[in-house]
Amino acid sequence: MDAFYASVEQRDNPALRGKPVAVGGDTARGVVAAASYEARRYGVRSAISSKVAHRRCPDLIFVRPRFDVYKAVSEQIRSIFFEYTDLVEPLSLDEAYLDVTYAKKGKPSATLIAREIKSRIFVETGLTASAGVSFNKFLAKVASDINKPDGLFVITPDQAEAFIDNLEVRKFYGIGKVTAQKMNQNGLWFGRDLRKLDRHELIRLFGKAGNYYYEIVRGIDDRPVVPFHERKSLGAENTFETDLFLFSQMVPEIEQVVATVWRRLQRSGLKGRTLTLKIKFADFEQITRSKTRQDYYTSAEMILDEGLKLLKAEEPFARGIRLLGLTLSNFYIPEKGPVQLVLNF
Repeated sequence: MDAFYASVEQRDNPALRGKPVAVGGDTARGVVAAASYEARRYGVRSAISSKVAHRRCPDLIFVRPRFDVYKAVSEQIRSIFFEYTDLVEPLSLDEAYLDVTYAKKGKPSATLIAREIKSRIFVETGLTASAGVSFNKFLAKVASDINKPDGLFVITPDQAEAFIDNLEVRKFYGIGKVTAQKMNQNGLWFGRDLRKLDRHELIRLFGKAGNYYYEIVRGIDDRPVVPFHERKSLGAENTFETDLFLFSQMVPEIEQVVATVWRRLQRSGLKGRTLTLKIKFADFEQITRSKTRQDYYTSAEMILDEGLKLLKAEEPFARGIRLLGLTLSNFYIPEKGPVQLVLNF
C-alpha cells in the first residue's frame, strides 16, 4: 500500500488531502509512524523523531494513529487477495507476497492479476497500492518500490540480470543503511560491483549474510510464499517524555506495559516461558535482560513481578532511561505436540 496509515487518514478526513501529514506522536519524544507523499517531499520519513520531522516541514500536520482502523482496512484488502490465491504471505498490515502460479481467478498472467487487484483495492477502499511482479520474492519486493505511488513494475527472467546490475546496493531489499555504507566504502555501489565478488569474499566482508548477497545479486531466491508465520514473540514498550532515573518512577510505567502485553496475550491465546526486558538509556544505548521459567507466565501479576525484578537488578540508573519494554517469547504451540510437565514437589 502507498503511505498506508497516512493515506487512510487523508481518505477519512478530506481536510488533510494534499497536505503534509504524519501519523505518530507530536511530542518531544514522538516518532513518525508514517508520512504522506506530500510530507516525504520535505524529507519526512517513518521512524524519524517528531522533532526532526517538524524541523524539516514546519507545516506538518500530526495525526494520532488509529491502528484498529488500519487493521480493518488491511483485512478488507487481504480478503481481495484470497479471492485470487490462497498463497498470501503478509509482511505487515500494508504489504504481502502473493504466489499466483495457480490463481483461482483472473487471467493467466501475474501482471494482469496485479493490475486487477490494484483496481479492486482502489474501488473498494479508495486507496492506491503499488505492485511488483517477478519470478521470486527478492525481485518482486524491489519492483514494488520502483514506481510508487500507484505503480506497477515487472521484472521478467530475461530482464533480471541487467536490472540487478544497475540497481544501487542501497535499494537491495535486505541491505540496510549501515551495510550499504560499508559496501560503498569497499567500492561496491551497484549490483554489478557486488557480483564481481565470490561467495567466500562476501562472507569474509559481511558474515553469513554474504551467502544471501551472493545469491540475490544473481537473481537467485528460492524462498516460497508461506501463508502462515508462527509468532515468535509478543510485547510492548513505552518511550517517556523525560528520562527516568528512579525505580519508583518506573514502576507505574512498567505496569502500563504489562497491561498491554497481557491484553495482547489473551487475544492471541499464547503462553510464553521467556520474559525479556528492554531498556534504552538516555544516550540511546540499549540492553536486554531475560528470564526463562520452567513453566509459563500465566498472569499479568507474574509478568509484572518478574519484569520489576529484572529492572531492579539494573539499579542505579545514572544515565536515565528513555524507554522500557517487555516481550514474551518461547511460546507453547499446541500443534507442536506434547510438552514436558513440571511437577512442583
